[in-house]
Amino acid sequence: PDTAASTSAAPSRLMDDFACVNGNITASDASEAAPALIIVTGLIGIAFSVFLLKLVSSIALDVASNNEPLVGSEPINGADVAEQNARLLELYAAITTGANAFLRSEYKLCGIFIVLAFPAMSVLIAWGDKEDGKWEWKNGWLSGVSFVVGAITSIVCGYIGMRVAVFSNARCTVGACAPAPHGWTHSFNTAFRAGGVMGFSLTGVALLSLYALILGLRPLFGSEQTDLMHLFECIAGFGLGGSSIAMFGRVGGGIYTKAADVGADLAGKVVQDLPEDDPHNPGTIADNVGDNVGDVAGMGSDLFGSFGEASCAALLVGASSPMIVAAGWGALMFPLALSGVGILVCMATSFVATDLMPVRDEKGIESALKMQLLVSTLLMTPCVYALAVTLLPAATCGMCVGGFVVGGVCSSPLKAFFCVGFGLWGGCVIGFVTEYYTSFSYRPVVEVSESCRTGAATNIIFGLALGYKSVVLPVFILAGIIFGSHRLAGMYGISLAALGMLATLATCLTIDVYGPVCDNAGGIAEMCELHPSVREKTDALDAAGNTTAAIGKGFAIGSACLVGLALFGAFVTRLNDTGAKVTVDLLDPLTFAGLLVGSMLPYWFSAMTMKSVGKAANEMVIEIKRQFDANPNLLIPNHPDRPDYDRCIKISTDASLREMIAPGALVMFAPIVAGVVFGTKSVTGLLAGGIASGVQMAVSASNTGGAWDNAKKYISKGAMDAVIGEEEPETVDNTGKVQTKKSQIFKAAVTGDTVGDPLKDTSGPALNILMKLMAIISVVFADVFLAVNKGDGLIASWL
Repeated sequence: PDTAASTSAAPSRLMDDFACVNGNITASDASEAAPALIIVTGLIGIAFSVFLLKLVSSIALDVASNNEPLVGSEPINGADVAEQNARLLELYAAITTGANAFLRSEYKLCGIFIVLAFPAMSVLIAWGDKEDGKWEWKNGWLSGVSFVVGAITSIVCGYIGMRVAVFSNARCTVGACAPAPHGWTHSFNTAFRAGGVMGFSLTGVALLSLYALILGLRPLFGSEQTDLMHLFECIAGFGLGGSSIAMFGRVGGGIYTKAADVGADLAGKVVQDLPEDDPHNPGTIADNVGDNVGDVAGMGSDLFGSFGEASCAALLVGASSPMIVAAGWGALMFPLALSGVGILVCMATSFVATDLMPVRDEKGIESALKMQLLVSTLLMTPCVYALAVTLLPAATCGMCVGGFVVGGVCSSPLKAFFCVGFGLWGGCVIGFVTEYYTSFSYRPVVEVSESCRTGAATNIIFGLALGYKSVVLPVFILAGIIFGSHRLAGMYGISLAALGMLATLATCLTIDVYGPVCDNAGGIAEMCELHPSVREKTDALDAAGNTTAAIGKGFAIGSACLVGLALFGAFVTRLNDTGAKVTVDLLDPLTFAGLLVGSMLPYWFSAMTMKSVGKAANEMVIEIKRQFDANPNLLIPNHPDRPDYDRCIKISTDASLREMIAPGALVMFAPIVAGVVFGTKSVTGLLAGGIASGVQMAVSASNTGGAWDNAKKYISKGAMDAVIGEEEPETVDNTGKVQTKKSQIFKAAVTGDTVGDPLKDTSGPALNILMKLMAIISVVFADVFLAVNKGDGLIASWL
């Protein structure tokens, strides 16, 4: 009887399995609400940025503009307020003009690049996608259009950030002129809100431009799964456009800012013993301009590229799942809905720093900024869960009941939530690990500071060791995220983890832009010769900004690693979608050779960018020395003569535009040459090597430079004055006060800081682009590689 029952049940199960198509998943009502959520949250982000800009613009450029006793209780150096205001406006205009001049020149080159790249990539993709000898012009041109939209959006985002930063720097200085505690609150809120303008405008514009592009191209494709795959393959051009401009912004801006910074430091602080941001230093305006074009415009383009690429990877891999497609448009748009909700969470979080817990003294600055990261992550977690269970499908029959199959892995809404959560919280932990290694509140940086007692050489040794050691924990964290996410949802899970790390992007950008605004504010305060209490406030704001900027760099590097790997998965997905069964076999000689070359590329790239900074800084030093020799009055304290700032700005601009081309070409052509000449196996090795090597070099370089910078600040704030007074008694003046900046210990710290500048602000951050750009190029040109001897490359014809 049991056998008979079993026999009769088998056909029934077979019939059930036959009737169960895609787990009986259908589109839900909630799925239809996702587009509205994306559009509304994007518009809210832009509207909130306009609101913040109005708050910033309400501050008049007048050091005595408030009703509070700005001058009375804290006399401003005994100088005439009208004269200081005139100087404030003059410096504000000079920094604005210099930043505009650089971006105008850079974006002119970017425009030429877009005009040349658009037809070239369109033709290549049309040729690569050809079927039966007929070129697929539709795919080619639409990929080109996506590229142009992504590139233009990246330019707009970078420009908005730069304009906001230069608009706000002098206003932050004005806010710091108020007596405590109001001066702390006004100056902090001004810089923080300026960062918010950048953060919310970028996330809103990026989200809306990508979704508008998808809606614009969608009617040109059908509704079948293969049609959606082709749609998102074309949309991948959006990420390529954004990342290409980010490469120029990061490399060009990084070379500009560090050429000016290193040149001004060497000729000013080290050779002529001038204070930082002394108005007699010809390179000081170029240095302040550099803070905006590199740390703001470059960072904005970089993180926009991360958003675009992570979204494209998630959309492409998601579209490869029949179950996600069956669940409707909302399930496909889950990655974008995630970013949209992130805008609302970050908006709510911002009020904690400016209204609920305002900064009233120096101790409150760093805690307010770190609280932003923690609160936004906490608030985002339940929102991710709600989105996942609402939009993602759950099968009611078949082999994956309660979930969906993607990339051959049985996943579920709960597993997708964990994937996003891994990235969200992993990024937060990486940020705080980065803080531990770069803040002088902790032992590692204090050790670097103490090493300056025996000179610059030991400072360099300790700093390098710190950078190498700081790689360990972030790599273990990223490895855990990658393993866990892939286990739960395959390559789709890794792309969701990347989006999770970028879910609080508006908050991360707010904190990143905050730092350069405070740095500029301090420079303006010194050049206007305002009361020392003003500079004390801006220096404290800037010091906290340095620490949180390091945290932001940790986020950016971690997300770049995950984005690069997600795009790697999208590349393999696209190859398999065409029928080519691709597996990554490290024992294959072509794959391993590609791995070695890919691991080498970050070193080659870093060498090029480091040398570019050195060459440009050398030109800057020669020019500054020439001006000192031509006009000795520049070295006389309080002398009215002023240097030729424009000449130094031109040197940095010309050098950065000239030197950014070769590193950019290296990154862009490496995967194309590998794919066309050596085939897809070589490309898989190249991407794996570039990501594995690049993430570790980026963390090490950024943290080494950040530690040297904060070691110098630790010494300059007087933390080692007792040691300096004992070991260098000649630095103690008649009143018993230690002249810290005249000591050999401080000069050793300045040397380390100067060496670290191009590491933390040029080569390190630019490696983010290397990891992502090579991967997105491989995704976009996958069919081109396959068209050459079926993916075996030209080398197959020669062997």
